[in-house]
Amino acid sequence: MTKEEAIFRSADMTYVQLYIPLELSREVVCLLGNLGNVMFRDLNADMSAFQRGYVSQIRKFDDLERLNANMERVVQKYSQETWKYTVHNDIDNSTQHPSLSMLLSTMQTHSIDTVSDLATEISEFEARVRQLDDSLKNLHERLNLLIEHRQTAYECHRYLEINPGLAGRLAAESRGPRLSGDEFQFDDDMISETLSDTFSFDDIGAAIDNDSTHAISRRPQLGSAELEEGFRHQTTILGSIERAKIETLNKILFRMLRGNLFFHNIPMREPLVVGEQRVDKDCFIVFTHGEILLKKVRKVVESLNGKIFPSSEGSTAVQALNAQITDLQQICQTTEQTLYTELLIVADQLPMWKAVVRREKLIYASLNLFREESQGLVAEGWVPSSELVAISNALKDHSENIGSENSAVVSVIKTNRKPPTFHRTNKFTQSFQAIVDAYGICTYKEVNPGLATIVTFPFMFAIMFGDAGHGVILLMIALYLISNEREFSRARNGEIFDMAFAGRYVMLLMGFFSVYTGLIYNDIFSLSMTLFKSGWKWPSNFQAGDAIEATKTGVYPFGIDSAWHGTDNNLIFTNSYKMKLSVLMGFIHMTYSFLFSLVNYRFFRSKVDIIGNFIPGLIFMQSIFGYLTWAIIYKWSKDWVKDGKVAPGLLNMLINMFLAPGVVDEPLFRGQAFLQVIFLLAALVCVPWLLLYKPLTLRAQNKRALSQGYQSLNEQTVTESILESQENAGEDVVVTDYHGDHSAGFDFGDVMIHQVIHTIEFCLNSISHTASYLRLWALSLAHAQLSSVLWSMTIANAFSAENPGSPLAVTKVVLLFGMWFVLTVCILVLMEGTSAMLHSLRLHWVEAMSKFFEGDGYPYDPFTFKDLEQPEA
Repeated sequence: MTKEEAIFRSADMTYVQLYIPLELSREVVCLLGNLGNVMFRDLNADMSAFQRGYVSQIRKFDDLERLNANMERVVQKYSQETWKYTVHNDIDNSTQHPSLSMLLSTMQTHSIDTVSDLATEISEFEARVRQLDDSLKNLHERLNLLIEHRQTAYECHRYLEINPGLAGRLAAESRGPRLSGDEFQFDDDMISETLSDTFSFDDIGAAIDNDSTHAISRRPQLGSAELEEGFRHQTTILGSIERAKIETLNKILFRMLRGNLFFHNIPMREPLVVGEQRVDKDCFIVFTHGEILLKKVRKVVESLNGKIFPSSEGSTAVQALNAQITDLQQICQTTEQTLYTELLIVADQLPMWKAVVRREKLIYASLNLFREESQGLVAEGWVPSSELVAISNALKDHSENIGSENSAVVSVIKTNRKPPTFHRTNKFTQSFQAIVDAYGICTYKEVNPGLATIVTFPFMFAIMFGDAGHGVILLMIALYLISNEREFSRARNGEIFDMAFAGRYVMLLMGFFSVYTGLIYNDIFSLSMTLFKSGWKWPSNFQAGDAIEATKTGVYPFGIDSAWHGTDNNLIFTNSYKMKLSVLMGFIHMTYSFLFSLVNYRFFRSKVDIIGNFIPGLIFMQSIFGYLTWAIIYKWSKDWVKDGKVAPGLLNMLINMFLAPGVVDEPLFRGQAFLQVIFLLAALVCVPWLLLYKPLTLRAQNKRALSQGYQSLNEQTVTESILESQENAGEDVVVTDYHGDHSAGFDFGDVMIHQVIHTIEFCLNSISHTASYLRLWALSLAHAQLSSVLWSMTIANAFSAENPGSPLAVTKVVLLFGMWFVLTVCILVLMEGTSAMLHSLRLHWVEAMSKFFEGDGYPYDPFTFKDLEQPEA
C-alpha cells in the first residue's frame, strides 16, 4: 500500500489494541520493533517502575550494557596506547564489521535461549578481559617498581664507588661516639673532598643490561669494606622521587635536620611509568645516623610520595633485580599476548553484543507498558492508518511461520483520545519541519506550517540579507555540506557544526534567495552591477562642485537602477522603497497565513468558527491594512510628476483615518474620504462580531444537545462519529466503542473569557504584527550600510596607490583583500546571517503562525529499532 504523503496535514492515525499470547510476547514485540510503526501507550501509568513485570530483565541487560562498556574501554585503551611494552594498534582494524542494520536483520530470529546464551558469553568474556587487564596492570606496576629499584641501586652504589673516601669516613663516623641530631655536624672539608671526583654516565644503559659484577669490578675497590659496614649500621637511605620534588625534599631535610645529613641526587636516564603517565624521576642517597633522624627522613620522603629501597650491597642487589625483572617481563609478555587474543574476539563481536543488548532493553521496556492478563498481554497504541493492514499481515505471517495455534490479534478502537501528529519528512523537508516543531507540535489534522515555511522562511531571510555576493558565499557553504553529507553524517563533529549540518538545505535556499534579492537590490558586496542600460541620464555639461540631477530616459528592466548607486539621495530612495516593500510582504504573509485558518475550520466542519472568527477577522484586516497595501501599490503605479501633483504621505493618511474620519488633506484618489469612513465602520462592526457570535452560538447548540439527552455538545459529536465509523468498518478489523478521555461539560463563562482574550489579541496584533515586518526594511538597510562601510575601510584603500605595479602596492592589496574577506565571512555572513535568520524565525513563529496555528499536539514516536543504528551519545 502506498504511504500517505502527510506533509500538508498529519497522517491519519488509528488507535489499535493488540492481544499478545505470553509465549509469543517477546517475538511479537521484536517484529513490531522491526516494522517501526506502532506508538505504544502506557497502560500501567498507576504503577511505579519497580512494580512492573519485566524489571528484572531490564536490570539484567543494564548489567550487560555495563559489561560491554567495560570491554569497550579496555579495547580502546590497548588500541590507543603507544608507549606500553607491547602495542596493539591493529585491534580496531582486525575485522570489517557489517552495518548494524544488517546485524539486526540477522538477529530477528534469535530466541530467548539464544539471547540467554549470548548474555552468558558476554559475562564470561568480560570476566576474562577484566581479570587479564587487572593482572597486567599489577604486573606492570611491579615491573616498574623493580626497574626503579634497579636504577636507584645502580646509580647510588656507582656514586659511592667513585667516592670511596666519603663512604669510609661516613662509616667511621657511624662507629664512633653517637651525638644527638642537634649536636652532630658533618665536616665541610670532608664533604668537599669527597665531591672532587668526576664520573661520566654515558655507559649506564649498557652497564645495567650487562653483568653488574663486571661493571663494578672495573672500578677501584678502595673503601668497599667501609661501604658494607655503613650499610650494616643502617646509616644510609636510598630512594627515588619525582624530579620536580627533589629540591623540595632537599630543603625540607636540611632545615628539619639542621644540616646533620649528607644528601645527593642523580637524575635517572629513562622516564618511569606511574599509572598511565611517564614521569621523570631522580634517585637520591641520604647519609645520617641515629634512629630518630632516620625515621624523620623516611617520613618526609613518604609524605612527598617518594619511594625508599633497601640499602644492600650494589653488585648483589643489581644481579638479583635483573633476574626478577627478566622473569616478570616474560610473565607480562605472556599475559599481554593472552589479553590481546581475547580483545581481538571482543572487538569483532562487540558491535553485535551492544546492538543485541540495546534491542532487548527496548523490547522489555515496551513490554512493561502492556497490561497483563491471565493468558496474555494487552497493548494499545497508535498506528498510521495506511500501515494498519501491513501490521495485520505481518502478524499473520509470523504466526504461520512458527506454526503456532495462538497468534496476536489486532483490534481497531474508535476513541475520543487525541491522536499524535505524524508528518512524513525526508532529508530536505526535515530541517524545515524542525523549525515548526521547535515552536510547537501541530494539533492533529491542522494545517502544517512546515510546508509553507520551505519557501517563506528563506525568502524572508533573503529580504533582510539581500546581497548577491554574500548569498553566493552562503550557497557555496551549503553545497559543500550537501556534497559531503555522507561523510559528515557518520562522524561526530561537535554540537554547533551538527546544527549547521542539519540545516544544510535551509542554508541552500537562504543562499539562493539571497542571490535573487541581491540582484533586485542591485547589490553585490555593497557595489552595484550594470547589467542593463540605465533609465537615467546625467547631464554632460557641468563644472566641478556643481549639484547635478539626472533625467529619466526609460525604465530599468530588473531591480534597482545602477545609477542610484553613490548618489546623494540614494539612501532616501532605498529607505522609502524597502519600507513600503516590507509592509507589502508582511500583509501578504499574514493574509495567506490567516487563510489557513479557513482551511482548518472547513476540515473540522466548524461553521461557528468560520462565521464567528474568520469572516470578521478577514474584514478587519482588509479594511485597514488591506487598504494601506492597495494605497502603496496605487501610489507606485501613478505618475505624479506628469500630473503635476505631490504624492501624499501614506502614514499620515492612515493616522488621520482614525483621528479625523471623513477628512483628507492630500487626496490620493477621488472619493477617498467616503471610502475610508466605510472601511472604518466595517472594522468597528467586526469587534463585537468577534466578541459575541461564537460564545452565544455555542451556548445555543449546547442547550439543543442537552434536550436530546446528551451531556454536552462534545459527547454528541463523538457518539455520532463512532456510529458512523461502525457503519463503514471493514471485515478485517474490529471496531469497539471506547471512550478514553471524557471532556468536561460546556462552561459559557470559560468560552466567553477565551473569546474576549482572542478578540483583544487579534485586534492589537493586527497592528503590532504589521509594524513588526518593518524589521525586513531595518535589517536590510543595516546589512547594506555595514557592507559598504567594510568595503570603504578595507579593500577600497588598496586601489588608491600611486604606483599600482610596485611590490608595496601589491602587498597592500593582498593584505587588505584578506582582511576584507575574513571580516566579510565572519561578520556579514555568519553574524549578520544568524541575526537575519533569527528575525525570520520570529516572523514565522509569532506574526504568521499565530493567525491559524494552535500547536497543542504531541509527536508520533513509534517503537522502532531504527535508532539502534545511531551511535550512542
